Amino acid sequence: MDESLAPLVPLDVYEQHAVHIGTNQKSADMKQFLDTIRQDGGGLHLIDVHQTDARIRMVAKFLSRYESERILVVSARQYGQRPARKFAESIGAMRIVGRFIPGTLTNPRLRTYIEPDVILVTDPAADSQALSEAVKTGLPVVGICDANNRLRNVDLALPANNKGRRSLALVYWLLAREMLKIRGAVSEADWERAQNVDDWESTF
Repeated sequence: MDESLAPLVPLDVYEQHAVHIGTNQKSADMKQFLDTIRQDGGGLHLIDVHQTDARIRMVAKFLSRYESERILVVSARQYGQRPARKFAESIGAMRIVGRFIPGTLTNPRLRTYIEPDVILVTDPAADSQALSEAVKTGLPVVGICDANNRLRNVDLALPANNKGRRSLALVYWLLAREMLKIRGAVSEADWERAQNVDDWESTF
């Protein structure tokens, strides 16, 4: 098998971290990313982890076009806050975890005003204020999107469970690893020695 096509982690690791567990509802936008062969007995829509794996690579390449300090990662969702913070620290990006102050991207008079070049949201629904302001200012938007998310204002979707503690830890851990590999800042082996994915999980 071509090494470049091998999964970033064994596919069962995605499932161990519940990356594939979606929601009871699904949006028409996300239908393309769902696993239509397997069904979950509890009525949950399952996300196709092959597509998650491919999109992590795509998002890492896309974000790597920008200067790290011009990337903003946002997470209002509790379980996304520690992984988003660790991701930002690892690559040198800006972060807003917890409450997003209205006007942060649109009102230069605010003390909290910042001017990123691209924004990564943990959940387009939970991070709707940041998403709305990004759209108003013309910023490209990358979003971790669950089965029920709409993609209207998301330029690049990363399909994954964006509500689970373990899922968000793995997705952000892999994104950071892939970005640093692209930049030649770290090897896979060195990253895995230095960063344990379990340490990226929120402890709330």
